[in-house]
Amino acid sequence: MPIQLRNIRLALDQPESDLPALLARRLRVSVEAIRTYSIVRRSLDARRKDDIHFIYQVELGLDEPPAAEQRRITRLRRNDAAWLPSPEVSEPTCGERAMRHRPIIIGFGPGGMFAALRLAQFGYRPIVLERGREVRRRHRDIMQRFYKDRDFDPESNLLFGEGGAGTYSDGKLYTRVNDPLCRMVLEQFYQHGADPDILIDTRPHIGSDRLPTICQRIRNKIESLGGEVRFECQIDDINVAGGALEGLRVRGIDETIDAGPTILAIGHSARDTIRMLCGHGIAVVPKPFQIGVRIEHPQSMVDQWQYGAAAGHSQLGPAEYHMIAKRTAGESGDVFSFCMCPGGMILPTNESDGLIATNGASRAGRSSPFANSGFVLSVDPSTLGLSDDAEGALRGLEYLERWERMAFESTGGSYRLPVQRISDFLERRASNGTINVSYPLGAEWSDVASLLPSTVTEALHRALPMLAQRFDGFAGAEGLVSAPETRASSPVRILRDRTTRIAVGCDGLYPVGEGAGYAGGIISAAVDGIKSADAIISTYAQPS
Repeated sequence: MPIQLRNIRLALDQPESDLPALLARRLRVSVEAIRTYSIVRRSLDARRKDDIHFIYQVELGLDEPPAAEQRRITRLRRNDAAWLPSPEVSEPTCGERAMRHRPIIIGFGPGGMFAALRLAQFGYRPIVLERGREVRRRHRDIMQRFYKDRDFDPESNLLFGEGGAGTYSDGKLYTRVNDPLCRMVLEQFYQHGADPDILIDTRPHIGSDRLPTICQRIRNKIESLGGEVRFECQIDDINVAGGALEGLRVRGIDETIDAGPTILAIGHSARDTIRMLCGHGIAVVPKPFQIGVRIEHPQSMVDQWQYGAAAGHSQLGPAEYHMIAKRTAGESGDVFSFCMCPGGMILPTNESDGLIATNGASRAGRSSPFANSGFVLSVDPSTLGLSDDAEGALRGLEYLERWERMAFESTGGSYRLPVQRISDFLERRASNGTINVSYPLGAEWSDVASLLPSTVTEALHRALPMLAQRFDGFAGAEGLVSAPETRASSPVRILRDRTTRIAVGCDGLYPVGEGAGYAGGIISAAVDGIKSADAIISTYAQPS
């Protein structure tokens, strides 16, 4: 059991090679007594602008008996040291139920990808059906057809295709999920090409420029273990008989695919698939969701807010923030920042033509001169009068689509982003002048308030001045507000059994991830996919 030392402080200019001496001083031993050590966590403490430093958590072993190690720890403050076993990930044991057909995974985003990898590693040879295209072709479709020619492809875009929405997101791997599987996911990303810093940084990040190659490598690993990944295979119908999933129909193919245990990892924006499932009586209900705006500032402003005179230091990356304006959203509670992207850009996240929705992303170097974040509030379905059934779930989808379509129409159907200066948004006046925005399809001055529910506008009018008290200029003319931010979470949940993880009323179907309403990011979706893969492994014997 290793010793865990916390709150080890290094100045900005202090090298990590100084850590052994600091550890030895803390434990009152010689440096030579430290047999081995490894960095577990690294974070930046910028609460005091005149004293910015790094904080480390380290695991180490000493050349002395465990009893002596324990005595050393008891002399330290509880928050500074511990002698704890490392978390262990339990491995599933293969079940005995015969598997008539190979397992199927619908969707190759984080949830489907890690479910497929897990099944392949245990010899189950999964078949992945992804409606979009492989990542290299997908990239060409986005950059040439959509960004340059304004020709949107509903089957190959920033949401659908290899890696799902996560491929062209920021690649942030921060999660509030406390599960040993989170470490496994990080290690898989590292083994397939991510920077090793993701294993220790408090807020790990890969970058939208590196994720495509990593996704491709994970796919190659799945295939090398006997799995298959089939692209341009959208499931447009299912066959349910006797309360069990029997078959899947791929668009454009006449034959029905016999369904083995099937993991449904469709992502948060496969609204057509949700509608199809509701038509078959799959238990889908509305759930709370977020709606709001994207706010963008020059990155240099954010650096000054967070770092003060230290802004520009070689050891400091682009600054980020997380902010909450408490009790500014009425019954919904707070307005809060979501998916903050330092050195990033605002991207379109529509899955159908004629819609505008926003998200944030950044490349590995976070070198863009802009910083953006979603600012959203939570909406309870009951406040919209939505019934707690499939009809209510579908009405929730329609509610979000209404605002997305209005945004598209507000800029003449051009896919340009409707934007407004924050100061003008608060004063309810038109903006003018040159627009400097990171959005790749351009932008147009708009009345953003007209593209939002009145409850969201009113909440933002209360929240933004409050946030400006913390960061001078936050609500000024240099900040831009754009709309809408509607893909922060899915407004629906596909009900499943807590123990078996099987969809209620449909044996053999395992809904996972953001699209099923059980995750909220890359890591949590991946963990959810792994757990359902483990449920299949624990139930079924390997297919012959």
